[in-house]
Amino acid sequence: MMFRPILILACIVQVVRCYPSGDVLKSCLDMRPLHGGTAQQSTPPFTLTADQTSYADGVTITVHLQASTQFRGFMLQAREVGSNNNVGSFSTIGSGTRLLNCNGVTYSALVHSSGALKTAIQGTWKAPASGSVQSIQFSASLVKDTKTYWVSVKGPLLRSTNAVSNSSFSSSSSSSSYSSSLSISSAECGISKVCFSQPPNCDPNVTANCYFMSAMMASPNDTAFQFELAGASTGYVAMGFSDDQIMGSDDIYICGLDNNGVVQLQHVYSTGRKTPGPLPLGNVSQVKTSMSNGVISCSFTSWNLISTQRSTGFGTTYYLMFVYGTTNGGQIQIHSQTFVSDRAIDISNPQLVEHEVFPNIIKAHGCLMLISWMTTGSLGMLIARYLKGLAKGTQYWGKDVWFLSHVSLMSLSVVATSIAFILAFSFAKDWAGGAHPVLGCLVMILALLQPTAAIFRCGPHHHWRFIFNWAHAINALVMKILAVAAIFTGLELIESSEDSWMPKVMGGFVGWEALFFILMEINSRCNRTEGEDVDSKSTSMKGLLLLLFFLGNIVFLVALLVGIGMTG
Repeated sequence: MMFRPILILACIVQVVRCYPSGDVLKSCLDMRPLHGGTAQQSTPPFTLTADQTSYADGVTITVHLQASTQFRGFMLQAREVGSNNNVGSFSTIGSGTRLLNCNGVTYSALVHSSGALKTAIQGTWKAPASGSVQSIQFSASLVKDTKTYWVSVKGPLLRSTNAVSNSSFSSSSSSSSYSSSLSISSAECGISKVCFSQPPNCDPNVTANCYFMSAMMASPNDTAFQFELAGASTGYVAMGFSDDQIMGSDDIYICGLDNNGVVQLQHVYSTGRKTPGPLPLGNVSQVKTSMSNGVISCSFTSWNLISTQRSTGFGTTYYLMFVYGTTNGGQIQIHSQTFVSDRAIDISNPQLVEHEVFPNIIKAHGCLMLISWMTTGSLGMLIARYLKGLAKGTQYWGKDVWFLSHVSLMSLSVVATSIAFILAFSFAKDWAGGAHPVLGCLVMILALLQPTAAIFRCGPHHHWRFIFNWAHAINALVMKILAVAAIFTGLELIESSEDSWMPKVMGGFVGWEALFFILMEINSRCNRTEGEDVDSKSTSMKGLLLLLFFLGNIVFLVALLVGIGMTG
């Protein structure tokens, strides 16, 4: 009587364990687990990548499956695009995997060898030694548990090197696949395709003064996207996908003139302000380009996965970037202008995307920081170090004039810095911006520490007073250096002009300030007797130098304030 229930229970347990040995031959065709339930329709918690974007006959390619959650089972196959034919053979790397002969092809699938929890799988795929297959695509199914699994998720698509077109900006580039007949418009924007343009909602088919890019899925069941971009330029237009709103680690397509004046398509990877590194054009087809009335246009279909430093795949959100600039002998030059989307978006979701405009609150943040550390802070430091003889003998509220001037100017700097800090973080609410927010936080901490320590300092004749004097001076120097670094990084974030003039102006100011500190120091050493400034002419000279410094300071400051006002 007891034998039958035990046998039934054993069968149920076997079903629930979901073939932990990986013997899943019955799943080869549709890659679906055989333990019931419905496959998940949500975004898969894993990425499938290959270390190459094309393949040659007999080549070996490493494939990675990386998940953000633990899973127990998986199946990985490579199939000919447009059919269910398995292509090539897999081999295992490390433990946890085994090979299956699916659909009559030896070792054509890589699967789990046990039900142990795992987060990543790596294997190698070997292309057929010869054949007529032009494109293959990797697919994977992943099983988290008996009720949670994803089926036949499309991964990288690889074309045979016989079908990959060579694309560069050199005269040797083949243009046989390019068409000069091309019309791009804003029709279907937000309906069937993602559109990003400047001015907003402009139509490149109506006006030449429209910088435009769009992305649209080639078909509902494919990973291919159709891209379009157009804009007035004498050299190139380009679109990029980024994890943030800053240049660097971006996946970019460029349409630009080669040294024969022909528009070519190029795939590159941005590393920041340096010249982008070239990438294979990869799985791209239906390339059309044109150059008409000063407007460069191109469209193409791409199966390439978007890949940046921190994310890969079409299901991920990215910031959109559009730039344009000149070329020299087929080589792209630094961009003349940059437009960045105001948010990260999924390009498979049709929508209209707006250009990021630097809001007034961020402009106010920049202006306050410039005033604090270019003017009030600099003047306060110069007075404290070199002008203690200013209005000697004159006191107000029992304090020397130099001291009151120093405290007033530095207090203004601390207050302005605090307001700027609050404005920036109340708006951003994150740490986007690379080193800039980190430097800003350090400046804020030191700026608050300086007056706090001064309040509790010991008397001027106390035997420990020298410790405060040294600490106060060192903290001021470090704070000044960090503030200047923060200003440089901040200007680079908002600078979009071709010649990057605002960081250059800031560099000129740093040189100007250093010059006057040196002149003040020379004047002090030449007129110092027994450690005290006694020469009234020396004080007068320092006052004159301070006035000249202030006038030059105002020139630099106004230039940068105007630059900030013109951004965005």
